[in-house]
Amino acid sequence: MNATISGEYHGKAGPLFSLYFKTAFLTLITLGIYRFWAKTRIRKYIWSATSGDGDSFEYTGTGLEKLLGFLFAIVVLAIYLGIVQMALFYFGLNLFTEPRNDIEALAQVGAIYITLLAVLPLLLFAAYRARRYKTARTRWRGLRFGMDNGAWGYVWRALGHGLLTLITLGILLPRQTFWLEKYMTDRMWYGDAKFEQSGRWQSLYPGLKHVLFAVLLIGIGTALGISAESPFLVIGSAFVGYIWLIVGGVYYRIYAFNVMTRAKVLDGAVTFDSGARTGRVVWIVLTGIAAIIGATIVGVLVMGLVLMASLGLSFGSVASVFGDAGPGDFDPSGGILGGILVAVLYVALILALGGLSLVMITQRIIGHVVSSVVVGNAPHLEQVRQRAADPGADAEGFADALDIGGAI
Repeated sequence: MNATISGEYHGKAGPLFSLYFKTAFLTLITLGIYRFWAKTRIRKYIWSATSGDGDSFEYTGTGLEKLLGFLFAIVVLAIYLGIVQMALFYFGLNLFTEPRNDIEALAQVGAIYITLLAVLPLLLFAAYRARRYKTARTRWRGLRFGMDNGAWGYVWRALGHGLLTLITLGILLPRQTFWLEKYMTDRMWYGDAKFEQSGRWQSLYPGLKHVLFAVLLIGIGTALGISAESPFLVIGSAFVGYIWLIVGGVYYRIYAFNVMTRAKVLDGAVTFDSGARTGRVVWIVLTGIAAIIGATIVGVLVMGLVLMASLGLSFGSVASVFGDAGPGDFDPSGGILGGILVAVLYVALILALGGLSLVMITQRIIGHVVSSVVVGNAPHLEQVRQRAADPGADAEGFADALDIGGAI
């Protein structure tokens, strides 16, 4: 075995787009039921396209266990939210009645926020369980990955760190990022080898530099614009600062990923490195968005031409639109057929745009990140042995019910 192993990604746009389109269509005609199998098939493709030292990863999850987990989560959520609504009703707060005055309207807004806050712990719970499920259903070289149960511990820590980050206006965001990732990493396994997240949370602060610059630009530009009574300066600085803030957020996530990957250790011996680049990710996103916009324009134009043709409004008979033809010259069946064709094309366009987003943005980012990871002291992996299979838990049921995780 080589001393180091570099990550490789071999996924192709064509096969993944075709897979997404077919599974999305099956999801549509089954009224959403097939989406559990659709997500499973997409994961199997992406996992198998990811490899290290010539060995591909394997995803062993199934659509059936995801469906059963989803049904279980729906029942739990219904009971939980029902209890929350009963408690609100007890205190005179009701989401489902028309407010009769300003006080009742304000109380109803408060009830909405209380409901959202009540769901927040479940969102965090779902995030941990989703990662645990995907980890437990991943294999490499025949050895299972795994993750200890600890979802509720993650929930309370995430709420505490989130509150600290909020009251410090984001200053303690690196602390939140580090300790939550450490909590999950320290509970992950590859075979009988345990992962460990080392390092210091203060090392993430350089990743916030662009966020800081963006905030300063917005603040200083707004202050100068107000003092100079220049709305253009205010709007301009706010626009540039907002774009910079978005890029700064991406930079921070990539910077944190690189730093924390380099600080991970497996079985006290195997090390990791990552060289993912913000510029590359931003370029992928921008070109992907451009492709999606271009496809949208083409799709809308095609639908317009089909509709015009079905109504007899071809370029050779445009004059009939302006009054040269009477009502009897138009066949209503053409309009009906055109409406059906446009509806079919609209559905096809929506499915195609979802596929383009997956292959032009998501897959390319995955490919870049995977190829940036290097595993050090790889010969030590030969000493790792198999671990017992983890139970399916809720199989991401809460993540699916709360719509966390997207297509991957």
